[in-house]
Amino acid sequence: MTDVPKHEPLVFSGMQPTNTLHLGNYLGALKNWVRLQDSMPCIYCVVDLHAITQDSGYGRRDTLPQATREVAAAYIAAGVDPKRSILFAQSQVPEHAELAWVFSCVARLGWLDRMTQFKEKTGKHKERASVGLYTYPLLMAADILVYKGTHVPVGEDQKQHLELARDIAQKFNNDFEAPGFFPLPEPVITGPATRVMSLRDGTKKMSKSDESEYSRINMTDGADTIVQKIRKAKTDPAPLPDSKKGFEGRAEAENLVNIYAALADMESEAALAKFAGAQFSAFKNELAELAVAKLTPIAAEMRRLVSDPAEMDRILRDGATRARAIAAPVLDEVRRLVGFIR
Repeated sequence: MTDVPKHEPLVFSGMQPTNTLHLGNYLGALKNWVRLQDSMPCIYCVVDLHAITQDSGYGRRDTLPQATREVAAAYIAAGVDPKRSILFAQSQVPEHAELAWVFSCVARLGWLDRMTQFKEKTGKHKERASVGLYTYPLLMAADILVYKGTHVPVGEDQKQHLELARDIAQKFNNDFEAPGFFPLPEPVITGPATRVMSLRDGTKKMSKSDESEYSRINMTDGADTIVQKIRKAKTDPAPLPDSKKGFEGRAEAENLVNIYAALADMESEAALAKFAGAQFSAFKNELAELAVAKLTPIAAEMRRLVSDPAEMDRILRDGATRARAIAAPVLDEVRRLVGFIR
């Protein structure tokens, strides 16, 4: 009987270089990425191949390089160490795309038809969507599995895609009689503000694409802008509750308390205990002060990093070299299993 390989823990995750990263990206992802560096090897990618699924052409050509550098700078400014972790741009490692093609021949149309995010993004205009947007989850699976990633920090909206990656890994292992060749990656969802909601509507996720600038706090916002956005954040006239039960029907209140808790590295219950009975005017002052203290140093470091594009490109090239050293042997074994001449 063939021994099933044991996979060493390895984190993989990435963000698209589209628009400006915001508080939701920081609290829902980047803070956790930084923590994970202390527990296992980490690979963090700027997923520029994914970025062209909805917006390609010469316009993107003019903005994509700088957007990629800015997102990489945000990773580093938030605490991702490119010497400890691997940081690169997805397009710099061609093994991602090749494995995605193999997976497109392993996965089934019915699996992709069930992906709710594609339906949400296209609505009634499915026929106008790119094929790349439809097959996006296959590339995401390749992103993870080309490194045999075992742990993936994801938001709730990406859990379905990760479940698909597990199905693809299992089917590949079965189809090519390679038990355990690919691991079945596990989601990592932690913290009180993993899903940060809009400052204008507590029922909607904070989003880069929201028309209102006051719906989000951008990671590049200055202190005055952060304070203004928090003061204008939607609330209700009642004081803050003393327990989570008191958040029923008060989505905006719950969102702001969760944001405070995440920024302060405390549980939501502890934040509630601190502010129970307080009016929002007083609470918002403390939240604004905390947000400014946490975010403005990150913004300053992002500006410093982006001001030296040659150095950012060097960091990404170095990361890509280290990433390919892991991905290339995996892809070579995939070629052997599939039957390609090597």
